[in-house]
Amino acid sequence: MAAPSCPALLATCLALLLATAQGDGCSSFGNVFTEIAENSAHGSLVARLPAGGDMPGAPLQLCLIGYDASWFYLDGRSLRLNVSNGRALDHEELESPVLMVALTCAEDGFSPVEYRIIVQVLNENDNRPHFQGTSDLTHNVSELAAVHSVVFSAQAEDADGDTLMYVIDTASPDARFFRIDLPNSGKVVLARALDFESQQQLEVVVTAVEMNTRERFNASARVRVQVLDGDDQYPQFLPCAPRTHRGLTLCTSPVYTANVTEGQLQRGPLSFSPGDVYAEDGDRGLRAAITYSLLAGQESSRFHIDNMTGAITLLRAVESSRRTPAISLSVMASQVNDVTKFAVAQAVVRVLAPNRHPPRFPRASFRAFVPAGAREAALLLTYGGHVLALRARDPDFPQGVNPQVRYSLSSSTNHSHSQQQDQHREQGQDHSQLFQVMPNGLVVARADLLQPAQHYRLQVLARDEESGETSSTTVELEVLWPGQAAPRDPSDAGAAPLHGGALGGALSALLLVAAAVLFLLLRAMKRAAAAARSGRAGGARHREAPQ
Repeated sequence: MAAPSCPALLATCLALLLATAQGDGCSSFGNVFTEIAENSAHGSLVARLPAGGDMPGAPLQLCLIGYDASWFYLDGRSLRLNVSNGRALDHEELESPVLMVALTCAEDGFSPVEYRIIVQVLNENDNRPHFQGTSDLTHNVSELAAVHSVVFSAQAEDADGDTLMYVIDTASPDARFFRIDLPNSGKVVLARALDFESQQQLEVVVTAVEMNTRERFNASARVRVQVLDGDDQYPQFLPCAPRTHRGLTLCTSPVYTANVTEGQLQRGPLSFSPGDVYAEDGDRGLRAAITYSLLAGQESSRFHIDNMTGAITLLRAVESSRRTPAISLSVMASQVNDVTKFAVAQAVVRVLAPNRHPPRFPRASFRAFVPAGAREAALLLTYGGHVLALRARDPDFPQGVNPQVRYSLSSSTNHSHSQQQDQHREQGQDHSQLFQVMPNGLVVARADLLQPAQHYRLQVLARDEESGETSSTTVELEVLWPGQAAPRDPSDAGAAPLHGGALGGALSALLLVAAAVLFLLLRAMKRAAAAARSGRAGGARHREAPQ
């Protein structure tokens, strides 16, 4: 059988290179087993074919055939690597790291002889590990996840197949929350409990490092953990008063207060302070629906509560404020989806006698005087040097004294315009810096900031803190020269003048009283807030019974 020529074999070879040689014939060849490193350059020597002695005869025909023949070419008796700029011998891209080529040798008069060339491509550490997808990873973890449980897995790949070890970067912001127990697994374990209410997002850096290579290539991924809210909080009545106890922040329920009038049935829900009776789920990310109810009590049957809104309505009027000055209700707010999660708040309904009269000042306006001087505080005086005391009377109370009346200066207070007043305005001074109304109705002025001949019109308000009723009066103030006495009341012009000695004694007594009042002024200012609180805490007002 005639030997096939190399041109006849081209149809079945992926690549064919032809060389001619002389020697001992095809019998001098044999199977070749060799290796070459990946990424070797074009023309790199793969193997040398055996060379026979000189022997006359027809030249030999050598052909490379097979699926992997395109990776090689023959250069005389040398087998070399055939790569171009468009491709490289990459261990990771090959279907198999072993390349197999058939070497056929043909000479005239003999049947072709086929030999095997087997080349193993050696893997080099030319690839770094990388995390799947992106180096910024996001995982959602419930705040109810158990400590010591696996919460997420960070997996990296190494194209060279190197063994990877995973570690957590201790310098990352929230590394204390996580750990990795099995370094080769990439499974991240929760090291401490999560709390959605205190922190909703955590950040940690996980690094993958090659263990079995000299280079120790590594890659890092920044993992953002979104903490998901779990149903671990109870309802909270608002406004909440936060308190810290043993490192925990607790929400203290407010005490709601409302007023009703004896013998009267109010239409619509009661108006409570500091706000409507309202509670919400402490789990801000869940906000479960809340239902309201009244716990059984001595007077709870008089009221109805809307289980959806918490609005409380009076069903039966209270007959007497003296027998029932106040009613205490216990309001329970519970989750619709879990009634075992609830909170209880107190709602106090104060019973008031009928309010028939608002507080009233005895006069619509007063005339007052104050001498300018170096003193920081001076009481306003009226005619004859008497101390001005503004007191509103409320006929609903014995002796007309309503402990719930509060005095203040209206923002509409104004003054006459003068050069000194313009200077005050340029310096940013207002009437709250110049004047103050004390709880007992005395008016104090900053005498050191006033100038003689200035005139002010002060509007003083008296407000009933329980009923909200307000009345006002006007104080026409004149700033006197230092040492100038307040004028006499014009209505007393026909009266006999005072004896000089008597007048001097009266002024001396007045100065002593003023000095004592000024001495106690700071103490009175400090006690003002306490007096206001004690007045409000005194329970329901006791008005005079109607005649």
